[in-house]
Amino acid sequence: MSCHRINELLEMLNPAWQKDPNLNLLQFLQLLANEAGFTGELRDLPDDVLIYQLKMRNTDTHQPIPGIQKDYVEDFKTAILRARGMLDE
Repeated sequence: MSCHRINELLEMLNPAWQKDPNLNLLQFLQLLANEAGFTGELRDLPDDVLIYQLKMRNTDTHQPIPGIQKDYVEDFKTAILRARGMLDE
């Protein structure tokens, strides 16, 4: 994992962990894994899952994912026409 990703993870982990101070680090990581729906061993938990879960943990579940939101189109017909290049962006 690169230094940037480690720093990003630690910056998000600290305030989130302080909300559950009675948990040790491994218990808190297991809690995040469970919230994200990860069912494997904790040692196999990718850092991407932790970062994503920490970012999206307290957001509305019906809100579009931020990275996908820019491409979101409510109307299916418009989305198809745009994907085929028949409509301008």
